[in-house]
Amino acid sequence: MEQRRLGTRNVGAIGFGTMSFGGIFGPTDEATSLACLDAAADAGITHFDTADIYGMGISERIIGRWGRRDIHLATKCGIVTGPPRTVRNDESYIRQCLEASLRRLGREHVDLYYIHRRQPEIPVEDLAGTMGRLVHEGKIGGYGLSEVAPSTLRRAHAEHPVTAVQNEFSLWTRLPQLGLIQACRELGVAFVAFSPLGRGMFGREPLKRAFRAGIDFRDTNPRFTEPNFSANLAAIAPFRALCAARGWSVPGAALAWVLAQGDHIIPIPGTRKAEHLHDWQVPRLDAADIAAIERVLPVGFAHGDRYGDHQMAFVERYC
Repeated sequence: MEQRRLGTRNVGAIGFGTMSFGGIFGPTDEATSLACLDAAADAGITHFDTADIYGMGISERIIGRWGRRDIHLATKCGIVTGPPRTVRNDESYIRQCLEASLRRLGREHVDLYYIHRRQPEIPVEDLAGTMGRLVHEGKIGGYGLSEVAPSTLRRAHAEHPVTAVQNEFSLWTRLPQLGLIQACRELGVAFVAFSPLGRGMFGREPLKRAFRAGIDFRDTNPRFTEPNFSANLAAIAPFRALCAARGWSVPGAALAWVLAQGDHIIPIPGTRKAEHLHDWQVPRLDAADIAAIERVLPVGFAHGDRYGDHQMAFVERYC
């Protein structure tokens, strides 16, 4: 697999996100998740991403039981599930969360530690100072920020260099192209794209609206509720036809498009099933291919917001 820079190391250009191991998209089990991790490693994936809130520690514990030490591992803290759901970025809380994550992961060190959401009341310079101290103490290899604006990145980076920014980015979520991807490139910061396959919308087959209420969070997500859901299926249908005509898998082409937006971008698709990894083989896209994709999926084509209002709390908006 192609390699890309993440902090001081090279990793596979495609990483692996483990949010689904915690059950946010529906039931899963440890044996299936462990098999999925094995398949990802066999496919050349070396960067794995988790968080303390994914299944309230379930994802981290599964990775800990997996026990691989030859991977680049990231986890996150900062979201307090509540009720009420809020965020904390104070140093005592960050240290408490990190120690708990390390216990679940079975490690004394994690390669990359993200602040999952920023707490507005705490100056980002103070937050960067906290993360810098954890780096100097050897607890973390580097730190990252998630769902932040370019201005926040620049302020944090000036205090202590940021390793990575993780924001949603895909063919139907293009906001990072309005400044954040450019700021990351300028500062030498990796941009880690989560949900690059649109939470299943760019899967092998068109999604069916059979989300389990109270379990699968897409059930109340604006892009997956009617009439938006049907409109989005129709909008993506020409892209599926283009992929079929050119012999591409739909997920592979969607990932290839993300990778083509900058050599500092690392998408982290996720899955609960090992067989889905076969669809992640990326074709080589030339300028004509990219233009053809963007003709059928022009910027801003999606119907509905990527989050509901309650999910947008503490997501930084800058445009």
